[in-house]
Amino acid sequence: MFRLDDNTVLDATVKGNIARFMNHCCHPNCYSRVIEVDDERGPAIVQNKHIVIFAQRDLAPGEEIMYDYKFGVEKEKIACHCGHPKCLGVMN
Repeated sequence: MFRLDDNTVLDATVKGNIARFMNHCCHPNCYSRVIEVDDERGPAIVQNKHIVIFAQRDLAPGEEIMYDYKFGVEKEKIACHCGHPKCLGVMN
């Protein structure tokens, strides 16, 4: 699940591109941003939102790409299994 804004959540559980296989990590090597791009379609300009993943440092060939899912804090916790020595134990 990826929250684009207050009203839109993307769920690539069943269908999506290869990015759906990126894992969460409490101490990731990448971060995500939502950017808006103007798309001129006919007389109207539509703002489309895109998710962009940026590396925080140079990544080694074959290194797993990981980012913090930044799930909102909720009563029911989601266990984290990222394996990092400083793992927080939960993703929310």
